[in-house]
Amino acid sequence: MSDEKKENAKSQDLKANTKNAEGKTMTTNQGVKVNDTNNSLKAGERGASLLEDFILREKITHFDHERIPERIVHARGSGAHGYFELYEGLEEYTRAGIFTDTSRKTPVFVRFSTVAGSKGSADLARDVRGFAVKFYTEEGIFDLVGNNMPIFFIQDAMKFPDLIHSVKPEPDREIPQAASAHDTFYDFVSHTTETLHNHIWVMSDRAIPRSLRMMEGFGIHTFRLVNAEGKSHFVKFHWKPLQGTHSITWDEAVKIHGADADFHRRDLWDAIDSGQFPEWELGMQIVPEEDEHKFDFDLLDPTKLIPEEMVPVKIVGKMTLNRNPDNFFAETEQVAFHPGHVVPGIDFTNDPLLQGRLFSYTDTQLSRLGSPNFHEIPINRPVNETHNNQRDAHMRMTINKGKTAYFPNSIGGGCPHLAKMAEGGFTSYEERIDAKKVRARSESFSDHYSQPALFYRSLTDWEKEHVADAYTFELGKCTYEHIKKRMLYIINQIDDELASKVAEGLGMDIPKKIDGPVNQALGADDDVEKHQPGKKKNYLEKSEALSLTHLKTDSIATRKIAFLVGDGFDGEATMKMKDALEKEHAMVHLVAPHGGKVKCDHDKEHDVDAAIMTTESVLYDAVYIAGGEKSAKALSNAPKTVKFVNEALKHCKVVSANSSAEEFYSHTFLKDFKDDKAVLIDQSPADFVKQIAAHRNWDRRKQVDQIPV
Repeated sequence: MSDEKKENAKSQDLKANTKNAEGKTMTTNQGVKVNDTNNSLKAGERGASLLEDFILREKITHFDHERIPERIVHARGSGAHGYFELYEGLEEYTRAGIFTDTSRKTPVFVRFSTVAGSKGSADLARDVRGFAVKFYTEEGIFDLVGNNMPIFFIQDAMKFPDLIHSVKPEPDREIPQAASAHDTFYDFVSHTTETLHNHIWVMSDRAIPRSLRMMEGFGIHTFRLVNAEGKSHFVKFHWKPLQGTHSITWDEAVKIHGADADFHRRDLWDAIDSGQFPEWELGMQIVPEEDEHKFDFDLLDPTKLIPEEMVPVKIVGKMTLNRNPDNFFAETEQVAFHPGHVVPGIDFTNDPLLQGRLFSYTDTQLSRLGSPNFHEIPINRPVNETHNNQRDAHMRMTINKGKTAYFPNSIGGGCPHLAKMAEGGFTSYEERIDAKKVRARSESFSDHYSQPALFYRSLTDWEKEHVADAYTFELGKCTYEHIKKRMLYIINQIDDELASKVAEGLGMDIPKKIDGPVNQALGADDDVEKHQPGKKKNYLEKSEALSLTHLKTDSIATRKIAFLVGDGFDGEATMKMKDALEKEHAMVHLVAPHGGKVKCDHDKEHDVDAAIMTTESVLYDAVYIAGGEKSAKALSNAPKTVKFVNEALKHCKVVSANSSAEEFYSHTFLKDFKDDKAVLIDQSPADFVKQIAAHRNWDRRKQVDQIPV
């Protein structure tokens, strides 16, 4: 964004804020005008405050009750408004208007979140990310409540409290915050092998995304699509980011925690605020009902994905986020999602985790928002009218008229009347059920090793290294030897190479066996052996879609590039590079030894976006070192600039430089990487764009140990 555009944006923002308050007189919540909100009512200027001061009491009482209980999981969140557009009608599969009417532009609100941490935790924890979308359709609310990983830790909702209790801070000491690297979590995982698939995803770079805008989203469960004739197909939902799917390194995550704990939240806000609207395409894996049992895994098992090689993802539409919330609490904090919010044409399956969620989410909103009327909060309201016989309850906002609040009735003319299916009435799929009532789990859910192994085999060498490092770090934080031994034994069942790397890092041997059953989470005592994990299957050697390497994009839109500039920098070359990147919708920041303004060699002033002492290289995707001898001297006199470049190199990022700045960058390790494809000296803007689009040069990873940052 140009300096002029930035000033215009600031001016417009100031005008908007002024307009919101302009001409408004302060009142109490009851509408009484207030002439002093600085002083309480007293018996004399130095006397006691008086209880009759209703203005003080209202102000303090409201403040005392401003906080509502935070979510037990997904407490740390960011949200945005947008819309969804359908590419092609899917009448063959569903009667849901959102998936059949291509003329619609359906409003959405999306909330992204971390799972384990509290509301005040940092953004870059190694964690699953929530990816929840509220569609305000013409037929009612449809909530697609998923994550950035296609599977979940557990198979049955009965285990959810155990899972979350294990990963939350240990109750005797309330640490660690927003971290799974501790004894109670691994005690649970080592006894509950169904967790292993989701767990290895969390050990991968998927758990530390570069941006909320650069991660995939998944509906996790197998749902149903039901068409107008009542025919059912199974479906899994996918969100594919058009910004590309990118991650950061663990070392960067640790440093970003200190440099900007709100990194993801700020990144999302800034991108939308600058007009760089995040976009995702919605994809579906659609399976005919008659093919339910043709796979080597159970479609109803939420710890399993369908490899895209077996069922391709059909791209059906696009979601664009184009507006930030006006008020974080009223919207992002009070938005209430529920997987049970579906519209005609979408229905559930017997996935036992999904079935439990259908109860749990309503119960959660009752606790957090305090009333069954949470649907009347503006962010939760459907766009179509609602009519029913529900009345009263805490914080009711609708004022219903008339005598009748029951059905059937004659006094109210039989209204509201029931809708027929042809009129859009919801009709549950008629699934035949003929079974005994049991408390058990299908043996088809007992394959716990095949898909974690497939995931690991599908990764590139650098991704595998990161997984091994993550396991080593996490288990290294555990203090109980028997837990680490159980985990090494289990990891060895997934992949012996992975287990060997982790064992070496821990300084331990891989146990040949462990005492007792491997899995103690299924069934009653006499069922434990029956439900032990089955032998690992290899029904697919690799799935490219599981590796971040194959999910790149040619676009550099919204990438954040640091331009290191000092007074006297080469204005012509630097602005040419800046213009080329911004033409590709990258976000360029001028980083200088000082704040305020910096002058180029034509004596023109430019706004500094960040002084070197206020920022870090981990906050940027790439670095450009501006040319100019005077600028090089100025950068050399700011020692942190050397660290800035070295750290970018260490994290395998792209670094471009003008050779006339060699007096500066000769002090860095740049000189040792001149044959590196992502180190560009006097190369064209097009070359810089190409390398940024590739995200990182991971081939450099084995040569950067010499860099001391």
